[in-house]
Amino acid sequence: MIAYATDAQKSAESDDDNRQTTDIQWFTGSPQTHRVARAIAQYGPIARTTLAQLLGVSQGALSRITSDLIYEGVIEELPDDATEQGKLPQGFTPKEPREKRGRPQTNLRLRAGERTFLGVNIHGSEVSIVAVDALCRPVGPCRTLTLESTKPQDVATLIGSAIQDYRRAITPSPVAVGLSFGGHAEDDRYVTYAPFLHWDGRVDAAGAIEQTGGLPTAVFNDLDSLLQYESWFGAGIGVRRFAVVTIGAGVGYSLAEDGMPVDYPDKSYGLAGHILVDPEGPRCYAGHTGCSQCLTNDSLAEEYSALVGHMVTFDQFAADAQEGTAQARQLLNRLCFRLGVLVSTVANFAMPSKVLISGESSFLAKMNQESIRSGINWYRPSQAATVDFEILDFSWESWAKAAAARAIARYIG
Repeated sequence: MIAYATDAQKSAESDDDNRQTTDIQWFTGSPQTHRVARAIAQYGPIARTTLAQLLGVSQGALSRITSDLIYEGVIEELPDDATEQGKLPQGFTPKEPREKRGRPQTNLRLRAGERTFLGVNIHGSEVSIVAVDALCRPVGPCRTLTLESTKPQDVATLIGSAIQDYRRAITPSPVAVGLSFGGHAEDDRYVTYAPFLHWDGRVDAAGAIEQTGGLPTAVFNDLDSLLQYESWFGAGIGVRRFAVVTIGAGVGYSLAEDGMPVDYPDKSYGLAGHILVDPEGPRCYAGHTGCSQCLTNDSLAEEYSALVGHMVTFDQFAADAQEGTAQARQLLNRLCFRLGVLVSTVANFAMPSKVLISGESSFLAKMNQESIRSGINWYRPSQAATVDFEILDFSWESWAKAAAARAIARYIG
């Protein structure tokens, strides 16, 4: 069971605060052992026979691997009368064994309470941090901190101090940290592109946070982190290929295949930021007419200002749209249609089974899903299958959890 630590535990753990950090994993084992653990994390609770069929391994080999993982405290068997089952991959149907002998199959799942992790998301001038168990379920309150400075060392100091607080407050104490941000990371450690933080050069963000926070830290792109979370713990479980499209301060897009973000070296550089979505739309800062930048908060504020005849903020536009003001609803309809065009473009080229919509402005998309569907159909062949899209509930806590999901996946190996 996970709980807040006692004063005695806090004192004992404080002795470890300055220990040397290393890149660690939950357990050691063969690549096949890690593969089995990942599958249980993603699809559990799951029966051994089903797991063996899913991974294409023999029952004997799987039995040995799962016995080792149980011994290591990584997984556990559910009681015989437990009925909870995970979601299996699309198109996969387990075969019933020809002969049923012995006691009924018990399901396996990750021992979620054995480890805790911290997820950190940097967004704008704020940082959100949350503690989760090994199934990415929150075990403590999410905190949002304000960045007084975006200099790398100042950011690391603020995050490191928060990590120390969580280490003393959460038990079992967190074992690893996942940090996500809008930009490009190399080797899960170095930030090489961070347009919203205005960092220059190659910054060892993981190293700076490890020095101040005292825990192994890995750094990831925020969209890839969201993909990982949805693949293992959210709306993408079992979906062979799905895409995420985000709207807010910027426009984001990424693709997941078989439970992992598709790797491409340039994908963190805003490749979907200037795709045409409205030939009659506004001109962006780069001179493009009607590109996907018209889905961003700043562009919407500017376009709404032109409609009402005076300068207004994005928040005012959103409030007017929710109240049903005529001009705001008119722009909302355009926004959702344009978003549908972008989703259609993604669906036509990447051919995902599902498209997830998120981002800090995605709440607006929920207000007119019919216009999203119209935008999709405008550029979608009539004979093609209907695009399955889902608008996720957004919070910065969910994006911090997504950063923790990357840390969990890395820790399992």
